[in-house]
Amino acid sequence: MIRKFCILVASAAAILLNGCASVAVTDYAKETPKLDLSTYFNGKVDGWGMVQDRSGKVIRRMVVEMDCKWNGNEGTLDESFQWSDGKTEKRVWKITKQGDRYIGRAGDVVGEAQGEASGNTLRWNYTLALPEEQGGYHMSMDDWMWKIDDKTLANRTTMTKFGLEFAQISIFFRKR
Repeated sequence: MIRKFCILVASAAAILLNGCASVAVTDYAKETPKLDLSTYFNGKVDGWGMVQDRSGKVIRRMVVEMDCKWNGNEGTLDESFQWSDGKTEKRVWKITKQGDRYIGRAGDVVGEAQGEASGNTLRWNYTLALPEEQGGYHMSMDDWMWKIDDKTLANRTTMTKFGLEFAQISIFFRKR
């Protein structure tokens, strides 16, 4: 009886652990067109997106204008957000490229963002300090980008705190 119980518990644990398996950025190694941030985010880029709460309800929409410049392996991504509630926001990323890896800093990012590119994909992780009017919380950001074609990029971000999902952010970028 105990043995059957142990087998049942082990089977349940295996099923649960399999459900926790995540996608690796290297799963996209053979996908094209290749995503290189210093090539795609160079010049003017426009974006459109939304924030959804954990139930899937759209709670904010945005338009993004970016002015991006690279000097060798050092890049500046100057983002201007216009939100559907009338608020504006600015974020200036300073990014260092190290092969297929990227390190980023911005005024509202706690510490450094770490990213890795493979094929047409980049995974970017960082901690974002929300503005005081949004609680001032430090949120973990799991940011995925997929290059669709030479001008189009899809971006999906999961925002969590203590391992609990609070929001999903979707942005679609178009290079001018």
